[in-house]
Amino acid sequence: MNTQAKPRPIAKSDRVEQAMQPEHLAAYHATCVACSKLITQRYSTSFTLGIRTLRKSLQDPIYSIYGFVRYADEIVDSFEGFEKAVLLRRFEEDTWHAIADGISLNPVLDAFQLAVNGYNIPKHLIEAFLHSMAMDLEQKAHDEASYNSYIYGSAEVVGLMCLMVFCKGDQAEYEALQGFAKRLGAAF
Repeated sequence: MNTQAKPRPIAKSDRVEQAMQPEHLAAYHATCVACSKLITQRYSTSFTLGIRTLRKSLQDPIYSIYGFVRYADEIVDSFEGFEKAVLLRRFEEDTWHAIADGISLNPVLDAFQLAVNGYNIPKHLIEAFLHSMAMDLEQKAHDEASYNSYIYGSAEVVGLMCLMVFCKGDQAEYEALQGFAKRLGAAF
């Protein structure tokens, strides 16, 4: 008769807890940010060079913002032969889920949610950006008001998202610099 106790199988809840220990989650998030860094390097030499001038602690969230805006713009500008509106709508839905859940299986969205949640990037900036991407699909001509709305959402809010990172929650500093950030976003 065997008196040795059999090892108990690892329960599903134990496996989940083991898989999401901080070091595993940190490695996952770092890999996702590295994907956004690679996207930045492949798509924009100027933005990459600009990011390299920043303090190291600011680089990853800025890469993460760029990865997000670049891929949304790719859906609109480059995915010929695909249902762009459907893809953009799905990207938007997945963005909100990633932000709410604090994780995404889409590396670009996971990196972006880290920046959004880590630096309290306001929802209205993301909404304005996604609205401008949708405008790109449908509107080919603009009057002054729609043009200004498009530029605000497609460019200026990118500068404002980056400013949220730079200001690290200092609302007075953010308000003092937001005009400059909008102009810089539009220039890029």
